Parts: sequence; C-alpha cells; structure tokens
Amino acid sequence: MTALPDRAPPGTEPGDEPEPRFEPASEPVAPVAPASADARPDPTSTDLGLLDAYSRAVIGVVDAAGPAVVSLSMRGRPGRPARPGEGSGFLVAPDGYVLTNSHVVHGAPSVTARLPGGDELPAQVVGDDPATDLALVRVAASGLPFLTVDGGTRARPGQLAIAIGSPLGFESTVSTGVVSALGRSLRSRDGRLIDNVIQHTAPLNPGNSGGPLVDSAGRVLGVNTAMMSRTQAIGFAIPVATAAWVVGEILARGRVRRALIGVAAQTHVLDRRLARFHGLTQRASVEILSVARGSPAATAGLDEGDLLLRFDGRDVASIDALQGLLRDWPPGKPAQLQLLRRGKPLTVTVVPSEQD
Repeated sequence: MTALPDRAPPGTEPGDEPEPRFEPASEPVAPVAPASADARPDPTSTDLGLLDAYSRAVIGVVDAAGPAVVSLSMRGRPGRPARPGEGSGFLVAPDGYVLTNSHVVHGAPSVTARLPGGDELPAQVVGDDPATDLALVRVAASGLPFLTVDGGTRARPGQLAIAIGSPLGFESTVSTGVVSALGRSLRSRDGRLIDNVIQHTAPLNPGNSGGPLVDSAGRVLGVNTAMMSRTQAIGFAIPVATAAWVVGEILARGRVRRALIGVAAQTHVLDRRLARFHGLTQRASVEILSVARGSPAATAGLDEGDLLLRFDGRDVASIDALQGLLRDWPPGKPAQLQLLRRGKPLTVTVVPSEQD
C-alpha cells in the first residue's frame, strides 16, 4: 500500500485536478468465439477425465461384486421387533454360503436373505463367532455369484475402498472412500480384542454391517462391521485374512477353535526395579487373578498373584496379547510359561484345552 503525502503536490489542489484521460487499447480485443466440439479439451487429460476413470472403476466393481451382496432380515429376534434390512452379507461360495457379522444374526431364530434380483430365501446360521464378529449363514440355492475370500489379500493405506450393503433396508447401496489406516483394534461383544482391523472412509450406516469392503479390482479387503459414532467418515472392517480363517474353521468344524488355559487375569505394570533386576525389557505383564478348578492352568500349578511374562518364548505384556496368542495356539499343544512368583522366576508347562 502506498502512503499518501501530507500535502498535495503543486497543481493538484482540490478542484485543480487534471481531467482523467482514458487511452484506447493499442489493439482491439477480438470477441471470444464459442468453443466447438472439436476444440473441447481431451477428457483423458483433465480432471474430468480422472473423474470418469474413477467412476468407471467404481461402476465396474459394483457390476462385478454387487450381485453377490445380499440383504439379511431377522424374524422373531428376542427382545425387539424385526426390522427390514437389518444387515448385509455376501456370498462366498456358489452353493449359498453367506458371510456376515455375528451381531447381525446372533440369537435370531429365523433369517431371510434377499438377493439383488429380489428373490427372498430362508437362511440358516451355520457358524457364529462373536469373538471376531463374523458369522456364516447358508441359503438353499446353487450356482450363485460369489466373492472370493482370499486370506492373502492385503489392504494398503490410501487405496480405494468401496463398501456395498443394504443400509436401512436400501439394497445395493454403494459408498466409496479410501483405506485410512491398518492395525486398528476393536473390542468384540464378548470382550475379546479384534486385531488388525481396517479403518476406512467409505460412509457406513446401520444395515451396512456384514457387507463387503472391496478394492478397485473387486477383491474383498474386509467385512464392514462398525462405524465411529459422531463422525462422518470413520468406518471399520474385519480384515479378509481373519474372515478367511473363520470361514475355514466353520466349514471344517462347525465352529472356531480357540485355546483356553482357564484363568482370570489383568494387565499389570511391572515395577522398574523388579524388571531391571531380572533383565526384563517389557514394561508390563499379565497378573493372574484367579485359576479355574480343573483347568489347564490349575494342572500346570499357576496361582493367584503370579505374573505371566512369556508364553512359549513370546512376551506377554497385556491380557489382549495373551488372548491373541491363545487364539492362534492349537488346543492340546504344550506351551512353556515364564512367570514371576513373589519376585522369583518360575517356568511351568501348560497344555491349553479347547474353549467351549
């Protein structure tokens, strides 16, 4: 900004200003002619072209994956009336197996699956795993379109994420976003921690639960399970690796096997002097609060107040870490436990049993 002088220069006193002069442009400006169709920008080299490519990718995925997505309705659920479109699911085999969330079908005496073509088929719950919030139901049909649940598929932060489901009963609803982060943890309804959950920005609503989260190639990344309340774009999906394991367990055994040692425990922060004295690098352990009578822990000699440090050579710094190790441990296989009992190191062998 230019400062004004205290006094006007000579010859420019008020009332003595020269008349303003407007010089014509040195060259006349030619009027702009309307752009012809041939002169329009190439859509493949503009933002419009990028949007078209994005749209084509989403449309292609929906055309390929959409026919495998179903709407699930429950009848006679105890404690509340049935609502249409209570959840979603997707076919994972041509002979009618549908993967969904445990919280969608848990405790429902009757389940009905509605296919995108409008056919309604009764469904039977084949297996239910509240610990991962996953369940498998089956409809009496064959030759159905399905999505492959490949445990080797991995999500990457930033990649396109497409959610397909039936929120609030509106079938074949599509929303898009990106994978925001990996390795999140969610607490299941039975209190267990679900590890390696996918966080994404594809908007979810009630009824999206159980629907697939897929990438731009139509591959399943996960099973949509929850959204963060009071937010616009924070959704969560159980990773496809977990889903593949659960489906395999249910198909092979009718249930998901998990190892059990029979203790009630809590995370316990280690005293620094105690940790330094024993050369421990971990800051916390698992404190045994009680031992079930006749359990593998009781047989191994575990006692109240024991601090569990390692399970089969792996650090146990929280109750969630212990649950994670037991989830993947084969029942009946012995494991060495390293403990501190009243400040002294102790090693015992436990043989986890199968959880009912």
